[in-house]
Amino acid sequence: MTLTHILIFAVGAFVVRLLPAAWRTWALLIGSLLAIYGLQPALPLPPMDYALPSLTLILALIGWWLTRPSDAERLARDDLITLGVAFGVAALIALLGNFSGMPRLAASPTPPILDVLIAFFGVGALLIAAQPLVATPEQRTAAIPVFLAALIALFAVLKSEPLANGLAAWLRANADRPITIAGTLDVGWLGFSYVAFRLIHTLRDRQSGKLPALTLREYLTYLIFFPAYTAGPIDRAERFVKDYRALPALDAPRAVEGFGRIAAGIFKKFVIADMLALFALDSLSAARAETTFGLWLLLYAYAFRLYFDFSGYSDIAIGIGRLYGVNLPENFALPYLKSNLTAFWQSWHMTLSNWARFYVFMPLSRYMVTRKRKPPTWLSVLIGQLGTMLVIGLWHGVALNFVIWAVWHGVGLWLHKQYSDRTRGFYANLGEKPTLRRLVYVAGVLITFHYVALGWVWFALSDAAQGAQVFGRLFGTGW
Repeated sequence: MTLTHILIFAVGAFVVRLLPAAWRTWALLIGSLLAIYGLQPALPLPPMDYALPSLTLILALIGWWLTRPSDAERLARDDLITLGVAFGVAALIALLGNFSGMPRLAASPTPPILDVLIAFFGVGALLIAAQPLVATPEQRTAAIPVFLAALIALFAVLKSEPLANGLAAWLRANADRPITIAGTLDVGWLGFSYVAFRLIHTLRDRQSGKLPALTLREYLTYLIFFPAYTAGPIDRAERFVKDYRALPALDAPRAVEGFGRIAAGIFKKFVIADMLALFALDSLSAARAETTFGLWLLLYAYAFRLYFDFSGYSDIAIGIGRLYGVNLPENFALPYLKSNLTAFWQSWHMTLSNWARFYVFMPLSRYMVTRKRKPPTWLSVLIGQLGTMLVIGLWHGVALNFVIWAVWHGVGLWLHKQYSDRTRGFYANLGEKPTLRRLVYVAGVLITFHYVALGWVWFALSDAAQGAQVFGRLFGTGW
């Protein structure tokens, strides 16, 4: 999201304010539909920067169909209108992109309009027609695991460099383009990670009976809501829809709050984070660093760059959401001031951490305790922590460095659990010793921060061998 996008989104809130209350939800849907095409950057394989947002819409339509209530039959009038609006926006963008001299929202010329017609009418027909595959509630429920598996497989392909390169080569071969220059940029699907997490959330909650009934308009807007489309926060559907169904007109207090958060986010992301990026740890600066002290400075710069970049974007997204009447959840709560690793993960990218706890850690823990041969408690906790962190690590990329990072944090969380279980009495007595309590807190903050910072080595350096070398150099071993 650029400064231009932020300005357009902020000004759009004043336009939406002028609309009747019944039209505001439609405005957010149409704005989000336009945004997923406008935010998608140009790709080396031009048709893809139109095809990928269109595929997002198709996945969203399938996800909504599978999560409909058991007693739902054919589409309601509102759902049919929403389907028409989604198709209309995609078709309009395709039409504008295929006429010379016309304004174009997609980054590159789009495929022929016939392709769009086939895609949307095909999915629309699937939703409307009572075909055996998805006609009955039982069959829709049975199809959910298949769709989940397809999402995870697609996720793995896009996040694994060899598989993504193979997909890019296949696409280029079918488009009569040179495959020698195929790369991951050819399939740079902006926003897919967050859309996939929201899809998984709704599908799993549908399986457990927790998901409320959502219209297609509500479901689609939730999945692609433009402030949070590219980098979160990962809202929950029931919380989002509560705001979406009662969008208030923009007033002065909300405008002040929203613009205040946007200004803070811009300063964090485009000033502090961009400045720190000039000398933060990366493969080149790591190779040039001549002293251990200099290497630590590079690592500190990288740690704070990550924080100000991610939290800055979250502030911008939350601020824009406030302007439209949607209260997106907080995502960061001073994580580097937490005195233990568990508290850090309860305050760093909180919506991702909560997602992983609900859909990875808790199911994995339940599986471990319901086995006929239950493993020891300490082993169950270790497996749960490692499994959760591996999912978070591989979400960033299927590579060895992210696996190492995940193990680093999984083991760290497990060690803190063992430590806290054995020191409850000590910490309970600290209330009577304020000086010692403050010293213990400061020590905990310093230890936690440096443990987290050392883990960022594997984020900053994609080459695991170089990461191991830098890790050793930070302690003066010269690996």
